[in-house]
Amino acid sequence: MKKFMLMAVLLMGSGQTFAAPEVQQHTMENGLNILLIQAHHVPMVAMKLVMPAGSRFDAQGKGGSASLLSDMLMDHTKTYDYQAWAAKLDDASIRLGAGVDKDAMSMSLTVLKEAVAEGVDAMSQALLQPGWDKKRFDFLHENTVSSMVKAQEEATTFATLAEAELLFPNQPYGHPVSGTLASLKTISLADLKAVYTQQVKPEGSTLAVSGDITMDEVIKLAQTYFGQWQGQPQHLFADIQQPQPSKKSDYHHVMDKHQTLVEWVRLGPSRHDEHYASLLVLNHMLGGGGFGSQLMEEIREKRGLVYGVYSWFQPLETSGAYVIRLQTRSDQADEAEAVLKEVLKALSEGAITQEMLDKSKTNLMGGFAQRMDSNRERVGLLGMMGLYHRPLDYLQNWTESVKSVTLADVRRDAKKYLPPDSWKQIWVGPKKANQTKLKDGA
Repeated sequence: MKKFMLMAVLLMGSGQTFAAPEVQQHTMENGLNILLIQAHHVPMVAMKLVMPAGSRFDAQGKGGSASLLSDMLMDHTKTYDYQAWAAKLDDASIRLGAGVDKDAMSMSLTVLKEAVAEGVDAMSQALLQPGWDKKRFDFLHENTVSSMVKAQEEATTFATLAEAELLFPNQPYGHPVSGTLASLKTISLADLKAVYTQQVKPEGSTLAVSGDITMDEVIKLAQTYFGQWQGQPQHLFADIQQPQPSKKSDYHHVMDKHQTLVEWVRLGPSRHDEHYASLLVLNHMLGGGGFGSQLMEEIREKRGLVYGVYSWFQPLETSGAYVIRLQTRSDQADEAEAVLKEVLKALSEGAITQEMLDKSKTNLMGGFAQRMDSNRERVGLLGMMGLYHRPLDYLQNWTESVKSVTLADVRRDAKKYLPPDSWKQIWVGPKKANQTKLKDGA
């Protein structure tokens, strides 16, 4: 931490801006977008293939299909059963993984430079030669349902469901990425095949690459292993409408626990928001900056009401969720929530100093400089750039955009986003007066 802070202080104090490495771009004939940052100091290569196939493309009532699909693609291929596939990856020291968020499905690869061709071959087999083994689907499906049953013991499960219902009712973002217990039970292998057939296409997808490799080498590999991949997704990002939150202002789900989880939620910015940089700075100040944030200082440090309190927003193609979360003893929850409200009110009314602003900017810039030292972090950022069509100089301008945020900027955003009455409240814990019970089916 001291190293990050020193780097950031030097950046701010000297007036210099961290220079992010150059991003190179190439578009394949099949529409696959390639973004590359070269880094030749370590003989490793990281890749991340990002596709517009996230949970928002799950069929109605089939929430969790995209997530299960990503598990299925990682499990086995048309040629290799799950045991042989795991052995093949292990023998070549190939780290292959997959994940899903609301907008995207991603497949990631980390491999030594000497084995990069074998690694990309494995990635392409996982993507383009799915096995669709029914017994393996049944096994993965059963495990997923069992995990969701176990998750019913966790307060965060119900908070996530309430968040989706309050902010995204009757909308493609309106279910958790992993689905619900009810939706998971209805998913069949045919549902996974439908998501795959409709959305896993090269057009609109980005292959993000960072490491000891040149663009010519990447193009050759992509042509060899992904050149036969063809088509465009059935559903485009442009199809989705701006969310319209529910008129409900609160949820209370009763759980027999001594702790209460409190979440305040509202819609936040999209990836395309013109004030994105200043909102990052404001949120870092509010609760995204850990022990340096206002919520942590007021609720934990001064009053000892919680172990931790955090805020974050999840920018999507449209507005995503803006969340404040804390967990505390149930007999302290009202007091903690009252302090949360006081902090929001003060900031929304302009109680932000230049010192607070400078501290948040310094921390953010120092953390960004360190992230750019990691191939894994770089491909994550490049994948986001490709998915949301961010300009090629996005990373190079990032530090300067944060540095240029003014006191007037964050006060403007605080006035828009932080008034306490603009947030919806979620409680998960013991019974509370005047509650609205979360509906069944989590």
